[in-house]
Amino acid sequence: MSQSEDEINPKSRIKLSNPWHLLAVGFGSGLSPIVPGTTGTLAAIPFYFLIVQLPLMGYFLVVLLAALVGITICQKTSDDMKVHDHGAIVWDEFVGFWITMSIVPMLGLPIYDWHTVLIGFVLFRAFDMIKPWPIIVLDRRVHGGFGIMVDDVLAGIMAGFSLWLIVVYF
Repeated sequence: MSQSEDEINPKSRIKLSNPWHLLAVGFGSGLSPIVPGTTGTLAAIPFYFLIVQLPLMGYFLVVLLAALVGITICQKTSDDMKVHDHGAIVWDEFVGFWITMSIVPMLGLPIYDWHTVLIGFVLFRAFDMIKPWPIIVLDRRVHGGFGIMVDDVLAGIMAGFSLWLIVVYF
């Protein structure tokens, strides 16, 4: 008896017509066959350029709302895929990158400076992939939608702090 495609590939359970799935996979960016987390973070950049134009409080409210709703987005999609924190789920990368880049409006830096965006991108990806303590602890011990989101939120905070250090001291 052979397994169906649905049983073998969790991505086959993704329906882009489902708004939860569409957001969870970063509008399709998480479906990339290679480095979906990096692809998802790249896809977050144009959205960053949109939200960073808001007043600082608006930026923070959008990111906070995205993080809170992200718990449900990631939980529902993870449940539907029947895999916890599948690589195709990249909404957490979107939010983590936006958290990293929050240093730009906080310091009043030029929002379109590609150097800052590149450094923020590299820092966030590094913290997200390497998962230094305490990120690794949260990644292993906290599950569900909150678990999917929390390690990237913390990676975003750590990367944002690192970006602040680089901008201020270099």
